[in-house]
Amino acid sequence: MSSPPPPPPSKPKRRRLLSLPAVYPCEDIAPAPLLASLLSLAADVASRRAADVDAFPVLRCGVRKAVRLAGILLAFLEEVQDAAAAAALPSSAVLGLTELHVAMQKLRFLLADCARRGARLWVLVNAGMVASELRLVLGSVAAAMDALPRSVAEASVEAGELARVVSEQAWRAAVRPDGADERAARSVRSILDQFKDGVAPDADDVRRVLRRVRVGSWSDCSEEIAFLESEICARLDAGDENSNDVLVMNSLMTFLVYCRVVLFDHIDARKSQPAAAAAPAAARCPEWIRPEALQCPITLDLMTDPVTVSTGQTYDRASITRWMKAGCRTCPVTGERLSTADLVPNTVLRGIIERMLLINGVTLPEPSAAGGGGHRHGAVANTAVPFGPAAAGAARLAVAHIVAQLSRGSTEERRKATSEARKLSKHSVFYRACLVDANAVPWLLCLLSSTDAAVQDNAVASLLNLSKHPAGRTAIVEVGGVGLVVDVINVGAKAEAQHNAAAVLFYLSSNSPDSAEEIGRIPEAIPTLVQLIRDGAYRGRKNAMVSLYGLLQSAANHGRAIAAGAVSALAALLLSADRDDLAGDSVALLARIAEQPSGAAAVLSQPGLVARLAEALAASSASSSRSARDHSVSLLASLCRHGGAKVVAVLGRMPGLMASLYSLVADGGSPQTSKKARALLNEIHRHYEVAPPPPASSASSDAGGDRVVRVL
Repeated sequence: MSSPPPPPPSKPKRRRLLSLPAVYPCEDIAPAPLLASLLSLAADVASRRAADVDAFPVLRCGVRKAVRLAGILLAFLEEVQDAAAAAALPSSAVLGLTELHVAMQKLRFLLADCARRGARLWVLVNAGMVASELRLVLGSVAAAMDALPRSVAEASVEAGELARVVSEQAWRAAVRPDGADERAARSVRSILDQFKDGVAPDADDVRRVLRRVRVGSWSDCSEEIAFLESEICARLDAGDENSNDVLVMNSLMTFLVYCRVVLFDHIDARKSQPAAAAAPAAARCPEWIRPEALQCPITLDLMTDPVTVSTGQTYDRASITRWMKAGCRTCPVTGERLSTADLVPNTVLRGIIERMLLINGVTLPEPSAAGGGGHRHGAVANTAVPFGPAAAGAARLAVAHIVAQLSRGSTEERRKATSEARKLSKHSVFYRACLVDANAVPWLLCLLSSTDAAVQDNAVASLLNLSKHPAGRTAIVEVGGVGLVVDVINVGAKAEAQHNAAAVLFYLSSNSPDSAEEIGRIPEAIPTLVQLIRDGAYRGRKNAMVSLYGLLQSAANHGRAIAAGAVSALAALLLSADRDDLAGDSVALLARIAEQPSGAAAVLSQPGLVARLAEALAASSASSSRSARDHSVSLLASLCRHGGAKVVAVLGRMPGLMASLYSLVADGGSPQTSKKARALLNEIHRHYEVAPPPPASSASSDAGGDRVVRVL
């Protein structure tokens, strides 16, 4: 019996900032390869001397000392290597060289963290700790130099002099935060205290802090925010949600949000060499890729961490994780039961998305570690209460500025304000609540009529995000905004604005059947959705069907949907759809409409529709799609209930239908589906047991039967 294959190697965890996980060389390593590796390491650190020192906005003096010391150490090691060419290094040199190797690893990590773009504000507020770590590393270098045998330390006259210089300078190095660093860090703490009191800080004080860490644009702020969010997520994943670091990071993140919103007048795209270099790669993306294939089927947002489930469907990791944590064990698209909860990263699709975004200077966040990452962005964003009063104060002040720009800003200012509202409300429950409390909804509704396409698009997307909040839905309805949303579906400047407006109606209708009925009373609401189902693109159709389904929870809207031509539009889509999800949504809507007698009559009046439904049921039975089975059986049951014996007779004569129903009774999945399939079978059998078979000569001349067959 062969042994099972080894498990795939797990993805290494991302190193936490300011952690220095050095690796000791193996114990039995020879001095020569250890010296060669140490030379490479020292050269890497010393190479920062010429070009990179100016990139360190914090601890500049300490960094210069460390880099200069690395350069002297490199010269010493080169002298030792030259001497070793004539005489082999003694084995006693391994201990000192090993300690030097570990110290230089830590120094390289520390310098990389100090220079890291996006981490500059965090390094500033931790400048004291960073300086302490740097002192410890330099002390380790000095101790390692003293541990080297004299035959190595004085391998030549020049080597001896360089060794003494390295040891003396490493021991004497007084590394502490620069005076400007300490002043900037005090300013940050003072600004956070003002946020706690709800007081807007002096703009010049804020700009001085940003200049110190070289944050000079909207994109620089966004880069710092993205870093802090990723660090918070890493700590939440590690179970450190109650640590002081998380509190401070969230306060700094909202401080930067305030800076981005208030201090920078325009949104700049990052123009960097990687983005320019990515342009040819983006041009090589397969032309057959549909844009909707890059969207998560659950949220319809662009996937940032695509993963594949056991059915072969791909979702964004955060969305499918929430789906499974809610107790759902089926594939949202196919309805198939998931044989395993494993999520396999779709690296090919992620690469395509990255290449398409890089041309615009946008980078994707690092993907979650497989099997973990349950918190990730959801834990930071989907919280109604911020982690501290400073964060709450900064967020409210930023939102107040956004609302002021929405109400009286120029077109350019409104474009930026709506973009900020859209970005902040996309994932954060707290920012949604802040925007609603700050009375942003009426101004966003006013901007739906803006002649600027970007303003209108951002305003609709912001309202879509706010409609996910109960208070946001109430505010939209109370100020009479439903009609304005419907108008955007009709005449939106961009297709995306029309699609988002259709999705807003779904959330508004989800409050209660009364809300759905109130929306249905607007003359253009349901006809507009039906028109989008008939003529819209894929995403527009999806959103329109979901919204119409929500409106149909009110019985009063069934007649309005029928009058607007919903049945014919859905029938045409079902008969011609080349996507299974659109066909499934069409059946679901028809099943909801057919619950009423008038709806069943409208469905029965569509030529060829019932035959197509029977085919769809057989196909869904073969593919084990639970949602398709449920809706197909429900629809046929409603048609039999309201259509009478003639409909039952026609269904009984359809090839393949009976076999599908028997299969559903035997192993049809949900108890409700099996129960409906059994009732439908009983009704068909009862009809053929009671009704005598027609004479062969008159079977084809039964006018009533012919009429039913032609209609169906």
